[in-house]
Amino acid sequence: MTLQDIITSISQIEETARVDSKTVVFVQGKFNIVHPGHVRLLKFAAEQGDLLVVGISPDSDTDISVPAAMRLEALQAMNLVDEAFIMEGDVTALLRELRPNVMVKGIEYKERPNPETSVLAEFGGKLVFGSGDVKFSSLDLLRREYIETGFSSINKPRDFPARRGFGMRDLKSAVTQLAGLRVLVIGDLIVDTYINCEALGMSQEDPTIVVSPIEQSTFVGGAGIVAAHARGMGGDVSYVTICGQDDAAGFATQELDKMGVEACMFPDSTRPTTNKQRFRANGKTLLRVNHLRQLSVSSDLADKLVDAVVAKLGETDLLLFSDFNYGCLPQTVVDRICKAARKRDVMMAADSQASSQVSDISRFRGMTLVTPTEREARLALQDPESGLIVVADELRKKAQAEHLAITLGAEGVLIYGGHGTAVETDQLPAFNTIPKDVAGAGDSFFTCCTMALCAGIDIWRSSYLGSVAAGCQVSRVGNTPLSATELVMEIDYGRN
Repeated sequence: MTLQDIITSISQIEETARVDSKTVVFVQGKFNIVHPGHVRLLKFAAEQGDLLVVGISPDSDTDISVPAAMRLEALQAMNLVDEAFIMEGDVTALLRELRPNVMVKGIEYKERPNPETSVLAEFGGKLVFGSGDVKFSSLDLLRREYIETGFSSINKPRDFPARRGFGMRDLKSAVTQLAGLRVLVIGDLIVDTYINCEALGMSQEDPTIVVSPIEQSTFVGGAGIVAAHARGMGGDVSYVTICGQDDAAGFATQELDKMGVEACMFPDSTRPTTNKQRFRANGKTLLRVNHLRQLSVSSDLADKLVDAVVAKLGETDLLLFSDFNYGCLPQTVVDRICKAARKRDVMMAADSQASSQVSDISRFRGMTLVTPTEREARLALQDPESGLIVVADELRKKAQAEHLAITLGAEGVLIYGGHGTAVETDQLPAFNTIPKDVAGAGDSFFTCCTMALCAGIDIWRSSYLGSVAAGCQVSRVGNTPLSATELVMEIDYGRN
């Protein structure tokens, strides 16, 4: 649709709109890849009036990677958008033609010069800045009962591989390249206990939910499951951590040995092995109880952790920091290990979780990849408002990371990757829209994606492979390590 077409169309709509006092809202942008940040801005814009019109930058604009016709088609398919067109000429001239009641821009433009303000004032329009804020609330994604895992619940998008120039056969080849990678994991050990219960109802004495335990299953979690995933994908894996002097530590030692992970666990008499109990009923988690101590390890234990890691760096291809912020990785430990790894040219990646605790992923500097959730990224920057791309760009700079993958739960993952100043953005949806247990998604994505990067696979194939791994992991309850065989089976599932 040309500019004249859109002006004619809006004129016809406004003829009717004036009678009902309806408001026209205008948004402009490149919209290379319509990611969740764009959707939030468009939702905000749609709430400002009755008719949402979107102007798309032409192919001649800078940093355009997707043809205008494809970008236009994507926006026209959205229910939020009433009209969309490819822009021609200067935006101020365009505004005088369109005469919208409201123009919406991202909040990151609020403190910058905005020439649109004076033009809008000529005909009574106004400029509004849309916030990129997020309410950090959990989503009820567990919609089915606890049943056997099925690959059929995973939907692999086809547009991303087409856009990035690879196919399913390329992914199968990528999986084989993970075998034999020498992976060293350091981070907090967690033992996860799932207690399945029968829901009996509400107590008649006080407003309390009453359940009766039926059975329980125990898994190695935390950085331990990252090590187990790496081993399952074919890596030669070592794991360094701290633990308590208790039965949970004995359980983890035995399980990791069965999995083929070489574990170096330093006992700390001042803390228990971190144990998380999840009480579940009808496929849903009702309550989580954490048994832990969050203070940083002593200087003596810190020295032992660093020495153990440094001793293995000479035979390591990939070093993974899996930080749950329970005391295993104080800043001094991180800095000393990073310095030693850089001297040996060992690839590093980091994940720092903040579900019920506070974290700062940016303290892991110089990583090939960091994989925060959106909440974790915003915590690191103390920025609850800016758009996702602004957050990604600022965090990448602050952390001095090569690639960034912001995991967005049900919205998938935003990939911000490249080399030096040549950065590209793309987005993958969540592959599994009916997960049984979302707790392990981030760990499986992080492990698989970083191993693929270490094997020389580009960030786009690596992210897709990581999303396949996450889709498989959340299709079952509990921390069962993934295997290369499962990844290949899923890649082959439904392939034409």
